Amino acid sequence: MNRRVFALALSLSLGLAFAPRLAFAENHLSEAIAHTKQAIDHGKQGHGDVLATHAEQALKHAEAAEKEKANPHIKQGITHLEKAIETGKEKKAEAATKHAEEALMHLEQAK
Repeated sequence: MNRRVFALALSLSLGLAFAPRLAFAENHLSEAIAHTKQAIDHGKQGHGDVLATHAEQALKHAEAAEKEKANPHIKQGITHLEKAIETGKEKKAEAATKHAEEALMHLEQAK
């Protein structure tokens, strides 16, 4: 009986130890997706500089999500966000929007 109680307590504590990490990774990924969508909206309006600002926020969250839970789709999303930032700052809204859309596709696949 004592062994069963100990085993149950041990498994519950291990489960609780890992659950917050997964929740934080999901939260960062959701934030990255939300900022990427905002970046795309501004890019479609021709606002490359505002696109870059939202893409930078998305990048921070994507990097945090990648750090907490490695995923090849997040890595690809990060690559495209970096390109979106670079081209957005060059006032090339159309090209930056395409990179942001690619980033969004990969980030959504990571969920």
